[in-house]
Amino acid sequence: MPPVDPPAGTRPDPAALPPAEAMRRAFAAAQAGATPDAERLCRAVLAAHAGHFEALFLLGTLAGQAQRYEESARLLAQAVAVNDGSANTHNNLGNAQRALLRLDDALASYDRALALKPDHGDALYNRGIVLAALGRNTEALAACDRALALRPDFALAHGNRGVALHALGRHDDALAACDRALALDQRHAGAHVNRAVVLRDMGRLPEALASYERALALDPEAPFVYGDWLHTRMRMCEWSDLDRHVTRLSDSLARGDRVAPPFMVLATPVSAALQRRAAEVWVAHRYPARHALPPFAPAAARDRLRVAYVSPDFREHPVAHLIVDVLERHDKARCETIALSIGAGRDDPMRRRIAAAADRFVDARAMSDMDVAQLARSLDVDIAVDLAGFTTDSRPGIFALRAAPVQVSYLGYLGTSGAPYIDYLVADPTTVPDADCRHYTEKIAWLPRYYPDDATRRMADRIPERAALGLPAEGFVFCCFNNNYKIVPEAFERWMAILKQVPESVLFLYGENPWAEANLRKEATARGVGPARIVFGERLPRDDYLARYRAADLFLDTLPYNAGTTASDALWAGLPVLTLAGDTFAGRAAASLLHANGLPELVTATPAAFVAAAVELAADPARLRALRQRLDRRRTAAPSSPHPSFASYLETAYRAMHDRHCAGRPPDHIRVPA
Repeated sequence: MPPVDPPAGTRPDPAALPPAEAMRRAFAAAQAGATPDAERLCRAVLAAHAGHFEALFLLGTLAGQAQRYEESARLLAQAVAVNDGSANTHNNLGNAQRALLRLDDALASYDRALALKPDHGDALYNRGIVLAALGRNTEALAACDRALALRPDFALAHGNRGVALHALGRHDDALAACDRALALDQRHAGAHVNRAVVLRDMGRLPEALASYERALALDPEAPFVYGDWLHTRMRMCEWSDLDRHVTRLSDSLARGDRVAPPFMVLATPVSAALQRRAAEVWVAHRYPARHALPPFAPAAARDRLRVAYVSPDFREHPVAHLIVDVLERHDKARCETIALSIGAGRDDPMRRRIAAAADRFVDARAMSDMDVAQLARSLDVDIAVDLAGFTTDSRPGIFALRAAPVQVSYLGYLGTSGAPYIDYLVADPTTVPDADCRHYTEKIAWLPRYYPDDATRRMADRIPERAALGLPAEGFVFCCFNNNYKIVPEAFERWMAILKQVPESVLFLYGENPWAEANLRKEATARGVGPARIVFGERLPRDDYLARYRAADLFLDTLPYNAGTTASDALWAGLPVLTLAGDTFAGRAAASLLHANGLPELVTATPAAFVAAAVELAADPARLRALRQRLDRRRTAAPSSPHPSFASYLETAYRAMHDRHCAGRPPDHIRVPA
C-alpha cells in the first residue's frame, strides 16, 4: 500500500479520524518507515475501540520489529483473541514468543498459522527454527524443505536447513546448504556463522575463521560469535593480539554481553566470577527454564534411588572412560542406573560396556529434548545427572524442562552451569574451596575427591621406542597431550623457560592440527628454542596412547585450563604430572587428581615455582623414579580400583539430595566424608 501524505502544513488529530481511515494511514506510515506515526495512529484507534483487530495486529507487529517482545506478544495475543483466523497474526505472535524463548508456545502459534494457511512460507521457516532449538532436527529439516519447495530462493531457509543437517551429522550437506544460502545473499551473517561452525567441525579451521570474520564484519554484535572466533584461533594457537582479545572478552562478559559460549571461556584467563557470568548469559539467551511440564511435588523417600546419567559421550570418549567404573560399581541395592545416550550411536566396546553396566540403556539421540525429559519422568527418575554441561553435542534443553526433581552437573563440564534448574554441582574441596561457592549457581556436593578411575584400563604391552615416536633416544622428554586450545602464551613461556634450563630436553605435544603445530614451532623459535625440540604425536588407539606416556619423563600441565582426563591417564600410566593450580574449577582439576593420587608435592602455586620444580625433577632422576614407582604401585596394588568406594561417595550425595527433596526442602551444600 503506497504511503498517503497529508496536505502540506496539516496533521489531523488521530482521535478525530474514523477507525478505517486511521488504520489506512497507519499501514501506509508503517510501510513508509514512519513507525512512530503508525504506532500513534494505532493507539488512538485502540483508545476508542479496545478490541480493534487491525490496530492490535499492526501495533503488536511493530513492537516485535522494535524488539519490544513482551509488548508484541501481549498485543498479538489480544489480536488472536479477537480474530483467530489470521495466519499472519499467529506467525507474528510465534516470532515474539520465540524471541522470548517461549518455544513451545511459538511452535503452537506457527502450527496454527499453517493450519490456516498450509503454504505460509514464513511460518514453515520459523517453525523449522523452533524445532531445531527444541532438538527436533529431523522435523526442522522437513520444515525447511517445505518452505523451499514453496520458495526455492529463500536464503534464510537454506541457512537453517544447514543448521539442521549439521545437527544430524551430515556435514557435507550442511556446508552445501550454507553455501547455497550465501549464493543467494552474501550479507546473510547467520549463514556465515553456520558455515563457520560446519567448517570448524570438519577440521577446516582457517576457512572457519574466515567465515566467522565475515559474519562479524556484517554484524559485530552477532550473539556469541566473537567467542567462537577466538576459540578457533586458540585451537590453531594463533596468538597475535591475544591479550587485547582477552581484555575485550573480559570487559564484554562484565557488561553481560552475549559475547562467548561458556565452554570457550574456561580456557581463557578470566576469573571464576566472569565464568559464571558467561554461563548465566548463555543460559538466559539459549536455554532458559521451560515450564511446559508440571513441577515436581515432594515425594515419599525410597530406599533404591533411580539415577539417570545423560551424556552424548557413551562411546570411546574421555568422559565414558571416567564414568564407566562408577556405573559398574554402583550398589544395585541402593541405586538403579539409567544411561540416556544423546550422542552418536557409534557401536564400540566402550558403548557396549556402558550399556552392560547400566540397569537400562536408552539410545535417545533422535528424541527431542521434550521427549527425553518426558521419558525420564515416565521412568520415575529421582536424579538426572548431566555429564556434558556445555560441551560438544550437549543438550541443556532437556534439563531446562526438568527431567527429574533433582538435577546434577558432574564430570563433563568443569565450571558452573549458570542454570537455575541445575541444583547441584559435584566437586571436591580442591576444585571448589568453600570460599568460592559464590561463583557457582548450584549448591556444591563435595566428595572426598572429584575424579573416578577406570580400574580396567589397559596399556599396550610394549612401550614404543622413542625413535618410533619422533623423540630423541637420549635426553629428557617433557610432554603434554592436552588439547591445543588449552595452550596459551603464558603456559608456553613457562615450558620454553624449562627447555632452556634442561639441555637436550624436548617437549612432546598432541598434534591436533597442522596450523597449531606450525604456530607453536614459530613461537618456540621466537623464544630462542629450536623448533626441532617441539615434537608432535598423533592420535592413537587408547591402549597405545596410554603406553606412549611411558616414553616420557614428566607431564607439564596447562593453565588456566588444566589437564583432566589426560592427567588421569598419565598418572595411571605411571607418568608424574606437574601442575600450576589456578583459581577456577578448570584450573584446579589436575591438583585434585594429584591430591587423590598421593602426590600433592607436584602441585605448585606460582609460575616461578612451576618452572623451578620441573627443572629440579629433570635433574634428579632418582626422585623422578621414586615418583613413578609410587604411581605404579597404586595401579598394580590390587586387581580392583584404587578407589573402590567412589561410587558409594556419589550414592551418599544422591541420597542426601533426594532426602532434601522428599522433605520439601530446597537444595543446600552437601559434604560427603571420606
